[in-house]
Amino acid sequence: MGKEKDKLLEVIIAIKKKLNNKISFFIINPMNPPIKLKKIISLNHFLPCFNSSFVIFAKKSPIGIPKNNTVAPIIKLIISCIIIFKKPCFYIFIMYKNYLIIASKKDKAGINITTSLSQYGKFNFYLVDNEIIYTENLDIDKINKYDFIIFASKHQSKKPMKTLSIHAPGNWRNADLGGEPEKVCKTSALWQKQFFEILNKNIQEYKLSNYDLTLEVTHHGPLIEKPCVFVEIGSTETEWNDRRAGFVMAKTIKETIETFEENPYREIAIGIGGPHYCPSFNKIQLNSNVALSHIIPNYVLPLTEEMLKQAITKTEEEVDFAVIDWKGLGKSAERKQVLDLLDKMYIQYKRTSEIPK
Repeated sequence: MGKEKDKLLEVIIAIKKKLNNKISFFIINPMNPPIKLKKIISLNHFLPCFNSSFVIFAKKSPIGIPKNNTVAPIIKLIISCIIIFKKPCFYIFIMYKNYLIIASKKDKAGINITTSLSQYGKFNFYLVDNEIIYTENLDIDKINKYDFIIFASKHQSKKPMKTLSIHAPGNWRNADLGGEPEKVCKTSALWQKQFFEILNKNIQEYKLSNYDLTLEVTHHGPLIEKPCVFVEIGSTETEWNDRRAGFVMAKTIKETIETFEENPYREIAIGIGGPHYCPSFNKIQLNSNVALSHIIPNYVLPLTEEMLKQAITKTEEEVDFAVIDWKGLGKSAERKQVLDLLDKMYIQYKRTSEIPK
């Protein structure tokens, strides 16, 4: 155990030299059960192996099989995610230290949430003059100074519904509401899951049972480089101005920021199929060990390789498998197309019915 501590100390020293900054890191106890080596695509967060300056990628990846064993030099180190390789496994640490909460001055729900959150203490707010779903309305240089972005917003739908929701931004096809076509933002499955769990607790504690707690599929802009989520109150002006709803969302943001931690025993997944409000995925996010990140709905099918690449590469954690809403995939031909593509790209999958809940 002494040698292991010495090695971990060497790693921390290497980090500090690389960053030229004094920063403390949470290191998982090496005696804990190891995480099995996972299939990976690429890494842009490099940490020196104990006595090596190279990271060897796995032979297989969720997106095809590389032609050759790939060896990549350490080029840069980004503090938001540090990967420590320790044969025969590696550990991932998501470390979000600096959060930014963004809302539009024109958005009553966003102002409701941020006003309530400001009463909890000092948070970093960025109030935008125009709609936050359009990248051109945002100061990207300002955003890039932070580790994780929370967009506080209204939710609007054709059918009036009382909802408290969370989702990742991005477009699977056209960019009718901001962002860019066929591109999605980075997001954290673990952050979304912990927010969802805490929001459920607060809804019950503060008696907001008249609101539906729900995930939404990945949709609309903006497109930014930093990992992010949208948290929303829906879906009419009555709900946007509801101070109880704003309070519960603010309290949930505060508690998630304060308590967020990496859980190496969670399984990370993307979702495929089903409607916009994800009833099957809601149950998984709330009642299982699986943390969901991006969700690809049935209304953007047929599924494409680019959709899967975006969903996986834009998930902060390493994705273990895809979860399929089997009943929400349409007819047998559409189901077959999804399965054939997942097999072609060597992506493991499970049906929603196969996830213990």
